Amino acid sequence: MIKLIRNISPFNNRTDMPAAMLVIKKLLAFILCFAAGTLLGNAVVIGAMIVGGKKFLQGETFTESTMELLGLYAMAGMIAASVLYWKIIEKRNLSEMGVTGRIGGLFVGALIGTVLLFVCVAAIMLTGSIRFKGISKEPDLTMILLMLGGFVIQGAAEEFLCRGLVLCSLKDRVPLPIAVGASTLAFIYPHWSTLRGFKPQYIFSGVLGLIVISCVFSFITLRTKSIWAACGLHSVWNFCLSCVLGLDLSGSEGASTALIDMRSVGENLLNGGKYGIEASIISDIIIAVLAAVTGYMVIKTRKRRAENGVQ
Repeated sequence: MIKLIRNISPFNNRTDMPAAMLVIKKLLAFILCFAAGTLLGNAVVIGAMIVGGKKFLQGETFTESTMELLGLYAMAGMIAASVLYWKIIEKRNLSEMGVTGRIGGLFVGALIGTVLLFVCVAAIMLTGSIRFKGISKEPDLTMILLMLGGFVIQGAAEEFLCRGLVLCSLKDRVPLPIAVGASTLAFIYPHWSTLRGFKPQYIFSGVLGLIVISCVFSFITLRTKSIWAACGLHSVWNFCLSCVLGLDLSGSEGASTALIDMRSVGENLLNGGKYGIEASIISDIIIAVLAAVTGYMVIKTRKRRAENGVQ
């Protein structure tokens, strides 16, 4: 038992163990970094309120939009926690985490995310479940730009943890489906607390959506040998959904200010109800197609490299 605990402990860099134990170890490392990053981020938010003269112990805070903005930027704590863990505990180069010099992948991912989102929204609009109400009058452009920066950090934080810390540490040590599955479990974890409050049909569709988009993030990371494209796709999807279209994002209402005024019509599995289009069965199908395409590309590339004796 003591040996088992030592092996799966996230406080060492041992890897000479069965695949199941190694997966548990990396998931524990994910939880450790997620918790540490959350504490660090909360400390930053509390510090900002103190500096801003808010009596947070009495429940006094900034406006809702400002608190949302602070929450996004505070997720930089998760990036810091995952990088420190990788360097101090794993004792590995950041390039092995997917943090490479090919940062241009951010823009490739951003382009993919933009196209993917608008294809999903357009398909749902054809069913009449989402309606375009016009261009917003006098949107707060400063806040929108600040939210863009926040979503860049938020998307990167989740990718550093799920794709960097989990996927990249497992991809060469366990079978690919297991590595992608572990990364997906990690990705579902922070979303579950919100999703579980919805009706069963939305929970099912929402979890399915998380699985297929997580597979897309993982396959793009494997294909490009970098996490930057996944970061770009993730961040732009969230930003455009909330701050450009003004639609619900993962169970949260759209941003307080957006460029376009769009609204869901009723609550159904076509538009994902109050959870948003990430629980839409239409989005699930479209993203699943992209996951299948990117997955095929990865498998084909890995097979060709194996035939050529390339690691």
